[in-house]
Amino acid sequence: MTPVAARSRWPLAVLAVIGIGMILAPVAFGMFSKAPDGASMMSSFSPFMTRNRLDGFQADMRDIANAVRQGQEAIRDTGRAAAGGRIVAHVAPQFHAFARQWRAVSSDMGGMLVKIKGNLPNYQAMAALPSFSLFPWFFVIPGVILLILAAVGLARAGAWRALRWGAVVLGVALVLAPVAIGLFSRAPKGAQMMSTFKTIETRHHLRRIQSYFGEMAAGQGLVQLQLLPALRHTDLSAAQIQARYPALNTLDTNWVHILNDMTPMIGAMSNNIVNYQAISSLPSFRLFPWFFLLPGVIVILIALLGDTRRGRGAADRGRPSVLNPINQGVT
Repeated sequence: MTPVAARSRWPLAVLAVIGIGMILAPVAFGMFSKAPDGASMMSSFSPFMTRNRLDGFQADMRDIANAVRQGQEAIRDTGRAAAGGRIVAHVAPQFHAFARQWRAVSSDMGGMLVKIKGNLPNYQAMAALPSFSLFPWFFVIPGVILLILAAVGLARAGAWRALRWGAVVLGVALVLAPVAIGLFSRAPKGAQMMSTFKTIETRHHLRRIQSYFGEMAAGQGLVQLQLLPALRHTDLSAAQIQARYPALNTLDTNWVHILNDMTPMIGAMSNNIVNYQAISSLPSFRLFPWFFLLPGVIVILIALLGDTRRGRGAADRGRPSVLNPINQGVT
């Protein structure tokens, strides 16, 4: 191959390099194993990442907080009463200890729920994208097409004139793909969610959250088995206890619901620690739109500006022509 002919094939060589790069990118990033993990995480979180469900979790926390507050009020109010005062006072140290524990639980667990709820729009943006399992193929398929175009162009002289328009179409598709699926707006939101969950989706943190359920169960047991029975030994009637301290009965009535509501969410978060770690080890979601846009722009420019016919024309002009006897020295 002459130097001129070699130069004429540079657009095809560059397309081949881009194609190979797009094929190898998901392999280098580990996307074929990590992307399905991300899809699994998103699916596991979906039952809990709704406004109604998150509002319900915060309502559960308020039920416990109100019961703690009214329990302390009941102990303070009835501890001075002559009738049953000593029985209530006997419960007081245990309940006050639980109230101190609750402040730590409320701060940690309540703060986590605030963060999760604040990231609900970010989760919804990520969930609106195509399944994570498909993303490796969004790189591989265009890469394979580019390789095929380059191989055909290199194998068949003159094929580039037709193939270049196929390259233009593919480049435009790569440019438009992140726009069509909303990557430019959704990917940064996904990156923000992953950043927030970095302090939530850890084994240490979720074990601590799970331990709080034992503390909350102990507090509910104090209300049901000791504080409410002690209050019934005072001069207050059952109706008066309900009227003055309704949150105590609310906690007792709703406790099973609270457990059934919150436990599956914490379980889902614990079960997805490995999935979160896999998806967070990928490049930042903010970069993903550019992984399509930049190759697309390059492919379009090469297809439009890289004309291999120019090289062949220069080579032809340097050869003697059998149609022009003057060039062959014939008089």
